[in-house]
Amino acid sequence: MKEQTLLMIKPDAVRARRIGKILDQVEQVFQIVGLRMKRFQRDEAERFYAVHRGKPFFETLVDFITSGPVVGVLLEGEGVIQKLRDFIGATDPAKAAPGTIRALYGTSITENAVHASDSPESAAYEIPFFFNEEERRAA
Repeated sequence: MKEQTLLMIKPDAVRARRIGKILDQVEQVFQIVGLRMKRFQRDEAERFYAVHRGKPFFETLVDFITSGPVVGVLLEGEGVIQKLRDFIGATDPAKAAPGTIRALYGTSITENAVHASDSPESAAYEIPFFFNEEERRAA
């Protein structure tokens, strides 16, 4: 089934000038149908990571994601959500498989270069932070 998902290049990878490298690797495997750079305001970041509210790392995560610009990448394809999750690797770069985005560019559990939606529900929630409905339909 064709689905859409969100890949977000996080502030650590943007600061390290890894946008092009990450996009090149992603584009070799996936169909990119949308791309947008933005900077989260605190309230928006808190809504984006609402699922983690109340956890000990919530404030650190919000502080980090608002520390600089991020790049939202809209991907589309058959089974793209799980395929992308496998492609980026484990949340902890030290545990990520060699060659995955997080193994290559991540430095910690928080500063792990990228975020990817983990389910159809989270994709449906997260994509609108970057792309409106018209942009998603036009993809």
